[in-house]
Amino acid sequence: MDTHITRLVAFAQEKQLIQPEDTIYTTNQLLGLLQLTDFTPQEVVTPNVDNPASLLTPLIDYAVAQGLIEDTITERDLFDTKLMDVFMPRPSQVIAEFNQHYAAQPQKATEYFYTLSKASNYIRTDRTDQNIVWQTPTPYGTLDMTINLSKPEKDPRDIAKEKHVKSTNYPKCLLCVENEGFHGTIKHPARNNHRILPVSLTGEAWYLQYSPYVYYNEHCIVLKGAHEPMKIQKATFARLLAFVEKFPHYFVGSNADLPIVGGSILAHDHFQGGRYTFAMERAASLPSQTFTNYPAVHFAQVQWPMSVVRLQSHNQEQLVAAAEHVLQTWQNYSDAEVEIHAFSEETPHNTVTPIARMRDGKYELDLVLRNNRTDAQHPLGIFHPHDDVHHIKKENIGLIEVMGLAVLPARLATELEQLAQAFATGSLDVAVNPELAQHQMWFDELQKKYPQIAVAEIQKMFQAEVGLKFMRVLEDAGVFKQNQAGEAAFKRFLATIQ
Repeated sequence: MDTHITRLVAFAQEKQLIQPEDTIYTTNQLLGLLQLTDFTPQEVVTPNVDNPASLLTPLIDYAVAQGLIEDTITERDLFDTKLMDVFMPRPSQVIAEFNQHYAAQPQKATEYFYTLSKASNYIRTDRTDQNIVWQTPTPYGTLDMTINLSKPEKDPRDIAKEKHVKSTNYPKCLLCVENEGFHGTIKHPARNNHRILPVSLTGEAWYLQYSPYVYYNEHCIVLKGAHEPMKIQKATFARLLAFVEKFPHYFVGSNADLPIVGGSILAHDHFQGGRYTFAMERAASLPSQTFTNYPAVHFAQVQWPMSVVRLQSHNQEQLVAAAEHVLQTWQNYSDAEVEIHAFSEETPHNTVTPIARMRDGKYELDLVLRNNRTDAQHPLGIFHPHDDVHHIKKENIGLIEVMGLAVLPARLATELEQLAQAFATGSLDVAVNPELAQHQMWFDELQKKYPQIAVAEIQKMFQAEVGLKFMRVLEDAGVFKQNQAGEAAFKRFLATIQ
């Protein structure tokens, strides 16, 4: 164990989590957690790794062998987080160093914080690196595809333990500021190694952190200090623009605030952002127009499978006012010809998914029009992935997917491999693989489309076709369809906001 401990301490020093003067102290803290009473420093080569997961594994295995923890994913995660907390600077130190970098250049500040979040194992890159990723060209641009393999399934032993753990209201949710440094429970992940940064947006207390399971470069979360539900309103647009003013190298957006079209956590107001260019940002716009009452603001329809109004201006105040105008118009807008109804009695259906960025020195807001109405034919949502794409994705379409990055279920990793093998043999035997029955119609269509494809190209073919299915998913979620009636309806709406 002496070598493993020495290597982890060397890693922490190399990543500047600690200084040389901290070596004895941090070593003793590790010995205490492992209940070791003897130690001899070893001569080791500084590990050439970006993430400490491989260095933590032998320490966690030792803890299991000694009966300090049970060998389950949750207990191992709780323990490795305690181990890394030994090296973590206090929140005040992180804030001070971030501010020092920010004074020189905002980009340097976020790079520092992102590197810290990875080195501390808060961002579990050893797991996110397991995701299967590729890109698919489409008529709307190149879409990003991800099969999500990073979040491990819960061990049945941990699930059994949860029944005996008392529920508490602290922290109230996974996005509350009280998660910083939280020790964790079987029901709530440990956040000992978690740090957040205060960011004032329009005079309110907000905080910046990174997602522990990043889907793209510098995938951050911007959360409100107060535990308040999500609500898309004028203040939302002002906050988003205030953020990109502070961090012009980042985009930031919000999930919609209604069920079905909203995010997974509606109880706590938050945004997601980062340093990445999505396909929707690259998508072209039709010729722009100006608002009658907001002459400094240009707006245009974006050429995208979902229904997007893009607003641009140098004037932040007018842009916020124009965005509120579009939102309020849409919230009360109905067009029976294309199945859009703003209300069912008193229940609202229309909202937007807003995304902000800086482009060529201007503020830019993309407002993605959303509607969460259901009917007998589409009980999961009229403007939601339809039945014919459920074999690929049936989950809600959130902010990240709206912008062109598919987050696909883990089951597809195995299923696509089995489909490729079946395609090579020429037939799909659902009796042998009953879970593939949902793909039968798609499989038959692809056999007709690719009657003589080389075996070496089958896997790439399936990935490309999954990308085209995701394009269909986005088209299903669009309120104005990609047809003559939909285009005419979109023009009618744009006329009402001018």
